[in-house]
Amino acid sequence: MQKEIFQKLSDSIEVPRRGDIVEGLILAQEGVALFVDLGPGKVGIVYGEEYQRAKDIFKKIKIGDKISAKITETENEEGFIELSLKEAIEETSWRKIKELKEKGETIKVKILKVNKGGLISEILGIPAFLPTSQLSSENYPRVPKGDKSKILNKLQSFIDKEIAVKILDFDENASQVILTEHSEESENVQKILQSLEVGDVVEGVISGIVDFGAFVKFSPPQKENLTSSFPLLEGLVHISELDWQLIENPVQVVKVGEKVRAKVIDITQGRVSLSLKALKKDPWQELDYKPQDVIKGKVVKFNPFGAFIQVILSRQKGQNQPKIQGLIHISEFGSEKKMREMLLFEKEYNFQILSFQPQRHWMSLRLK
Repeated sequence: MQKEIFQKLSDSIEVPRRGDIVEGLILAQEGVALFVDLGPGKVGIVYGEEYQRAKDIFKKIKIGDKISAKITETENEEGFIELSLKEAIEETSWRKIKELKEKGETIKVKILKVNKGGLISEILGIPAFLPTSQLSSENYPRVPKGDKSKILNKLQSFIDKEIAVKILDFDENASQVILTEHSEESENVQKILQSLEVGDVVEGVISGIVDFGAFVKFSPPQKENLTSSFPLLEGLVHISELDWQLIENPVQVVKVGEKVRAKVIDITQGRVSLSLKALKKDPWQELDYKPQDVIKGKVVKFNPFGAFIQVILSRQKGQNQPKIQGLIHISEFGSEKKMREMLLFEKEYNFQILSFQPQRHWMSLRLK
């Protein structure tokens, strides 16, 4: 009988374990130590490195407040249970962040800082980053020629403002949360996106140009499950999808307000990727070159590894020639200095083809 009573008493007493999250009342703060009442006969202490880590928390609490803490040591030499306030808050915060991500909930965050890549905030004390690419079409900074300093200036206008966001991803090990902006318009857009498919061809207008591509506002293709009253969508044409030629700046091939036809090549996390070149003839497939052929070309760009040569296909006036580029490697000259001495920018030369691979859009050359 005594054994059964002892067993029941033992079962009713919660034995503290390392890693447990516990709650208690703040008893006192003496010097660099905080004492916490954890229940009958149990007193916790926050001190040493854990005290220093929690300094910002101490500014918000007072004697008698209830707090959560994580047990780091069940009993030290003085009989106290060692605690960490910082670890408890972080663990609770990550648990909540996971829930927000799983449920797809919308929350509001205050923008604290910005950098060239986007906006910086925090959620429950955890650093959170909202990349520029994840801003809504209304808030995306449209800057002529994609000037990064001007983009940064536009982003700075968001500091101290609140933005509605959803959690796109997170990395607990790196202690960072990635956000995506959420708006009422995006709810309607998501419904429309469900009817859009990769391979659809759309018509739209260039709505903005940045250094890495161009935005296109377009109407989704008319389908049976869509009504005539739907919002315009916006997709991005990456610089590599603007044309078959190599492009330094999108303004070389498109301008704001220009009407275009584009093909949907990807739909990921509510973002539409488009291609203009997918609806154009691939000029590489119409060429019939072979190694040892001699062609004319001019230097259009120098790189440390070589020079890009624009092939001169025809001299017929008024003909809209495709811009095919080949590469002459630095090894053909021995050094970048010699290459620049032997090749002048925009001057025409005869080149011999070393390799021609139209499927890879690749042509290697040597100076004839």
